[in-house]
This record gives sequence, structure tokens and C-alpha cells, in this order.
Amino acid sequence: MNAARADPKRNSWLLAATERAVYVSFDDGDRWQSLRLNMPATSIRDLTIKDNDLAVATHGRGFWILDDITPLRRLDDKVLSSNAFLFAPEPALRVRWDTNTDTPLPPDTPAGQNPPDGAIFNYYLKSAANGPVTLEIMDSTGNLVRRYSTSDPVVQLDPDLEIPAYWIRPPHPLASNAGFHRFVWDMHYPRVPGIKPDYPIAAVPWNTAPAPTSPWTMPGKYTAVLTVDGQKYTQSLTVQMDPRVKTPVADLQKQFDFSQHVYQDLLALQPVIEKVAAARTQLKSMREKASGADAAKIDAASKELESLEGGEGRRRRGPQPENLSGVRTSLLEMLTTLQEVDAAPTSQAAAAVPKLHESVASLLEQWHEAETKHLAPLDVRP
Repeated sequence: MNAARADPKRNSWLLAATERAVYVSFDDGDRWQSLRLNMPATSIRDLTIKDNDLAVATHGRGFWILDDITPLRRLDDKVLSSNAFLFAPEPALRVRWDTNTDTPLPPDTPAGQNPPDGAIFNYYLKSAANGPVTLEIMDSTGNLVRRYSTSDPVVQLDPDLEIPAYWIRPPHPLASNAGFHRFVWDMHYPRVPGIKPDYPIAAVPWNTAPAPTSPWTMPGKYTAVLTVDGQKYTQSLTVQMDPRVKTPVADLQKQFDFSQHVYQDLLALQPVIEKVAAARTQLKSMREKASGADAAKIDAASKELESLEGGEGRRRRGPQPENLSGVRTSLLEMLTTLQEVDAAPTSQAAAAVPKLHESVASLLEQWHEAETKHLAPLDVRP
């Protein structure tokens, strides 16, 4: 045995480092079991507990870290006898990860794995759940911030992906089978549905998430609720700001408030974009069979919707046309501008947000007018 440590936060938990692996004992050393996980068989020369992580040093100057050892610290007969158990999450740091600024290293280049970039939830299921398992995160006022479910559809890889597939982080949905599970919340509000994922060039092999289309949550107190077979399990969560960021909370609140305005406009605009696209598809099909006055009405409706929808293209900087596609691009750019640095919005950004809202309101009005004037008489129902 090379090294042994007792956890100061759990007297009956012992760790031992050997020539092959790390072992753990929950009964003061009477019985030991392997804690190797994905670690190769190697000589462990030292180990230490730092905050809530277990770090080991191996022969050959290697370091391995087991992130968030909360389940090991809290594991006892009460947990194992429960039908389900949600461990109290550690405080989550809202940190902007420092990753590559260019295309990632090739996948065959040896590299370490980054720690989870979000709030970590650990839970235990004694047996497989009989129905969907859900995890809900509420803010301090009880408003729902994010909801996950094992019944959520799994996001499929875009067949027209413009980047190598090995860049992309695979989905890690909630689990409902028996055993210990870990789930990571990225501390953002839900993505805007229907917007094609846009991946940054600062990619990490097998671990690149799409650019967010929703704002960060504010630092503060949250509540996590795990629901299994109708039973709710609740724990408190604290989201803390990166300690290197010295921005006052009032300025972070301004950033959040303006970002929320943009986010809500995106949520309002995107369904209309999808309805316009669906209506144009219906009109195209109808036009193939129409003639005379009916054909003229269809052409007029198609022209109106084409102008309202605008062209679909890659995001680009600069003024965008006053149509659905252009305003959506402007909203996404504004959200990036507001969210890319932890500071109060600039005066220019603060002035632009209400103008964008006026554009959204105008486009929604145009859509409702087009529905009434052009689509309803043709019985088009997107």
C-alpha cells in the first residue's frame, strides 16, 4: 500500500492507494472495494482530497481527479435502503471555461478530460423507475428555470453537419435504471426550440456543446426536485459566481434582465418562423393544383409570406433586414453580445434591445394580418 487517507468529512470512510488502483472502505477498513472506474491499472503514489474532489498522483507524473465525491461521502444504509435518493449538490460555480481558441486537437492526440461544466446532481435509484424520472430546478421565488425528463426526445445528430462529428458532445440524458447516476445542468435556461445548433470553433473533441440560445442563470439560491414514481426528492442548490469576476450583483442583474428580454422575444418569434415555413409548404402544394382566381390568391399569399420570412442564412455581424429571419439573427447576435462577458450591458446594447422588441412586435402583427387576410380564406392552417 502506497498511501492511505481518511476523509475529514466522513470518519468511517477510508481510501487506500496501491500499485494497481485506489480502493475505498466504508467500514473502517474491514472490507475494501475498487474505486478505479475508467482509470488504468497503474501505481498510485499519493492521494488527497481537495474540497469535494479526490486527486491521485500516479507513477510517471500523472494526475487523475474524481470530480465531486458527494455520493461517497454521503453513502450509508439510509441511502441504500431508499427507493430513490437525491444527494445534496455542492455549490456550482458559474465559470467560463478556458478552452482552445481554434479548432481542436485531433481525436487521437492524448489529452485529459475536462471536469463537468455545470451544476452536478447525483442521485440513486434502488430499482428501475416505473415511469419517467424528472429533474426540475426552481429559482428562489419558485419559478421553474429548467426541467429535464427521461421522456425527453434524444437530440439526433444533424445529417448536414458542417463540422467533424467527433467535436460534438454526445447527449447525456437523465437515467431511470437502477444504480447511481450523475446529471449536469449547464446553468442556462432552456434552449430556444427549433433553432439549428451552432457549434463554436473553440471546440473540445467529443465534448463541444452548441452555442447557447438562452441566458445564464443568476448567482443565487435554487431548489432541485427529483421526481421518481410520483415521489419528490428535494435539495437546495447554490449557484456562485466565478470568484475572479468582480462585477457587482446589480450589474449582473442588468445583464440578466436585458438578456431575458431578448430570450423572450426569441421564444415568441421562433414558432412564427416555423408556422410561416409550414404555410409556404402548404401553399406550394396547393398551387400545383390551382388555376384562375384561386391561383392568384395563392400567389399573393406566397409572396406575402416570402417577404415576411426572409432568407435563411448563416449568422453574420451587422444590420439585418426587417423580416423574421433577419430579426432572429439580430436577436441571437444581441444575446451573444450581452452574454459573452460578465458585465452590465453597454449603453448601445441597452438602447438596441427595445428597438429589437419593437421589430418583433411588428413582425408578429404582420403575421397575424397575413393569417387573417391571406391564409384563412384559403383554409391554410400551419
